[in-house]
Amino acid sequence: MRKYLIIGAALLLAPSVNFAQEYLPDAARIQSVVNYLASNKLKGRGTDEKGGIKAGKFVEKQFKKLGLAAGGDQGNYYQDFKFDKNAHKDIPSRNVLGFLDNHAAKTIIIGAHYDHLGRAALFDGKYPIGEIHNGADDNASGIAGLLELARYYTKNNEQEPFNFLFIAFGGEELGLQGSKYFVNHPAIALDKVHFMLNMDMIGRYNPSRGVGIGGYGTAAQWPEIFKNVSSDTIKFFTDKAGKGGSDHHSFYMKNVPVIFLHTGGHDDYHKPTDDADKLMAKEEAGILDIGIQIINGAMKFDSLTFMETE
Repeated sequence: MRKYLIIGAALLLAPSVNFAQEYLPDAARIQSVVNYLASNKLKGRGTDEKGGIKAGKFVEKQFKKLGLAAGGDQGNYYQDFKFDKNAHKDIPSRNVLGFLDNHAAKTIIIGAHYDHLGRAALFDGKYPIGEIHNGADDNASGIAGLLELARYYTKNNEQEPFNFLFIAFGGEELGLQGSKYFVNHPAIALDKVHFMLNMDMIGRYNPSRGVGIGGYGTAAQWPEIFKNVSSDTIKFFTDKAGKGGSDHHSFYMKNVPVIFLHTGGHDDYHKPTDDADKLMAKEEAGILDIGIQIINGAMKFDSLTFMETE
């Protein structure tokens, strides 16, 4: 934590505490981000649709506000790429990258995908074409989490022993395209990545289920780290798997330890009804607090030992 000078006087204590509290995960900020990204204005943030391009620009703007350096190609925040999907060829998309340079040997990657189904034109009739799929939980919630963690580590902490690379992935809904491209064209060498934390659908907390934390088996040190992870408000359980249907999978396949935060499926999954008014922002803030505990615990180790999982 960033240290603030307190010279004994009680009057100086309260402002320092309040200043620090400002950068903890905040439900109001989370809700505000999701309200914008999952609004009809962005029309579902479809890959190669205007709403998806606007969403990427929004993330870039937030990275700039937070003081993150451009982590993309040619000194900008974008990593552009194209991919094929079934009959659709040369579909353009982009990752958005913000870098916190702590002049460290290794880097922690924190990611979430910003795309959703849009109006479903690229899904070959699998979803109702023409209807807006706003994707509040999937994955505006993850982008809100990404920005909260970026704020926390840029504003609330002293210089950490690791760099941070924050990535908003494009093309995830069409086959993890953004993360696949990144690991094959990495902005930093993958052997210099401490671990990757991925957030996908963290906005619909079910207290009877709890939040699932995948990747528990991908590093020998995770069990030791998790001994100190706790919450009075959020129930969680761990899953050893490194593989899965979200962007952490791409990193696991390159022998990078991963952590995956996910609140589980629901009836609005990939439907036009996944709207912002159903977000559980207060609970998401609690989930992000757990994420911070995991990250801080992992920074106590100079390196993590990758392990394959069954």
